[in-house]
Amino acid sequence: MTQGDGLRDPRELYPKPPFDKQPQPWPGLACKMRPRPDHGEMSYRGSDRLAGRRALITGGDSGIGRAAAIAFAREGADVAINYLPEEEEDAREVVELINDAGCKAAALPGDIRDETFCKRLVEDAVAEFGGLDLLVNNAARQHVHESILEITTEDLDWTFRTNLYALFWITKAAIPHMPPGSTIINTTSITAYQPSQHLLDYAVTKAGILNFTWGLAKQLASKGIRVNAVAPGPFWTPLQPSGGQTQEHLTEFGGDTPLGRPGQPAEIAPLYVLLASAESSYATGQVFGATGGETGP
Repeated sequence: MTQGDGLRDPRELYPKPPFDKQPQPWPGLACKMRPRPDHGEMSYRGSDRLAGRRALITGGDSGIGRAAAIAFAREGADVAINYLPEEEEDAREVVELINDAGCKAAALPGDIRDETFCKRLVEDAVAEFGGLDLLVNNAARQHVHESILEITTEDLDWTFRTNLYALFWITKAAIPHMPPGSTIINTTSITAYQPSQHLLDYAVTKAGILNFTWGLAKQLASKGIRVNAVAPGPFWTPLQPSGGQTQEHLTEFGGDTPLGRPGQPAEIAPLYVLLASAESSYATGQVFGATGGETGP
């Protein structure tokens, strides 16, 4: 039987382990990864599904946030990205890609562990675009620890402030600006369902994001604002080489999934587009997974 042009084996679409060891300092850069992640730069084709929308994405310089930013722009949305100043090299590429799509880009660097900055981040995005109707809470801190005895209070505070506190602060600041029809999308993780013994603090925050999503969706339904989440499995992003995995685990990253490889950010971006668009108008309080076959949502 001849395979049709549109039929592709998901096991063979992207690189699979073994990968090279490639340590990077936190927070890591996509441009220095081997192989370089695919965020849809060459493949994503839009069809005006988000025309006129105004989005803010945290962690938009690389990984899943970058893939969402590219897809949103190619669907017609103006996009503001937040990232750490150390990630400027990646962020410049994203800004160029958004502009190349014919949409307006706003680069808003800063550390979301700071409540004052989180409030200013939303204000700056609103000022850039004249409003806000699409928020993606995506930025995360992930650092591997073999034992709970290794997790210091400083480590715990760093993870919780990045993954949970900022989620509250940014969302709280954004809601007054969001009209009916707006959407909020949170990035949780398969670790909320299958917590890794080596990512204890990270898994706790990702489970918290699930509950935040479910509860906030009920609260905002009366305002016509939908709240959903995406739960990725192992994805090839700078989180992994910059401390999210040991270098030994990195060499086999994603190989234990049923599909035998990690996901690429380009593969999950369509879920964010679906949840952002009116096509999913009856979906709120839902969690959509892309886990390579692992048990999740």
